[in-house]
Amino acid sequence: MMDKRNNGRIYICHTFYHAYIAVVKELVKRHDSDGKADIMLSTMSNDFGKLPKRLEKTGVFDRIYMFDEKEDVTSEEVMSYHRDRGNILLNLLQRIKYTKLLGKLQEPHIPTDLSTYKDVYVFCDSDPIGYYLNYKKIPYHAVEDGLNSGKLDDQARNANKGAWPLKRAMAALGLIFIESGYSRYCLDYEVNDISANHSLPPNVVEEPRAELNDKLTPEDHEILTNIFLEDPERIKEELLGDGTDPRPNVMILTEPLCEDDVRKKLFGDIIDMYKSDYRVIIKPHPRDLLDYGKAFPDTAVIRDKFPMEVLGDIEGFKVDKVISVITQMENTYFAKEIVYLGLDFLDKYEDPSIHRKTENLDK
Repeated sequence: MMDKRNNGRIYICHTFYHAYIAVVKELVKRHDSDGKADIMLSTMSNDFGKLPKRLEKTGVFDRIYMFDEKEDVTSEEVMSYHRDRGNILLNLLQRIKYTKLLGKLQEPHIPTDLSTYKDVYVFCDSDPIGYYLNYKKIPYHAVEDGLNSGKLDDQARNANKGAWPLKRAMAALGLIFIESGYSRYCLDYEVNDISANHSLPPNVVEEPRAELNDKLTPEDHEILTNIFLEDPERIKEELLGDGTDPRPNVMILTEPLCEDDVRKKLFGDIIDMYKSDYRVIIKPHPRDLLDYGKAFPDTAVIRDKFPMEVLGDIEGFKVDKVISVITQMENTYFAKEIVYLGLDFLDKYEDPSIHRKTENLDK
């Protein structure tokens, strides 16, 4: 039978971070190969704005596709198989049907024939695209959702509590779908750091982001800023200030944690920790809609949507400290020091059972 996989690579992305890593991986591959690649951006949970046009202008990818990915809640039929029947056997039987129907739900919206690609890379295969690939029996490479995201959340097991060995076996047969390396059609699961995970499937592969960064040329860094910063010069001015403040810079990364009032209190407390000795820059998470400029007028708020990693591609930009609560930042090359507050800090503001899910897993 003739192999119809005559296209090269395609990257399926759900966030700006996913797209950033896809571009980095492709820029590095282009140093060794002339092969072409495409990218597919899911609009299910993210507005990519003008990113597709900037991607097209740089020519990193041959084709840029937009994907109208459909959540299960958009279909009454799919959701009818997504309820607790009160019995593990009945639940698993209906999950087989759910797995097939959610995959089938995507079919009219897939903008290109994924079966024609030699390599399909999927960030966050827990989203419906993973079910589609399972439904169509298309082999793919899964890539971790965020940098070292398995450090805080053993996603596959958290989503499949109870009868884990049985569910894992069913996923290996393709009857149900489990993300992050456990699907029958997942060739491998790529992470930045194997040691920064609670548990992993046997097909895990490690590709350190720092090693990828080391292979980027000055021209590659410029391409990345042109892709992910809509107005690089303006953003540089906002980041650097007018030069009249002699204090060193500290950047606080917000995250969509807690309710709005609790989040305002949490990040307000962090700002109070540093505002006397540092010029405070706030980089809100794209899904964090709190108005930090209004709440903290004496700070510089960078509202543009871009992956934090691109700040390391700006020539000459440095900060003394970057502050995060739970976002992993090992590859923050523009910071002299990384301050990771962690779950113990978050415990003071939110019920620990909400964010300490992995610790409660049955071994």
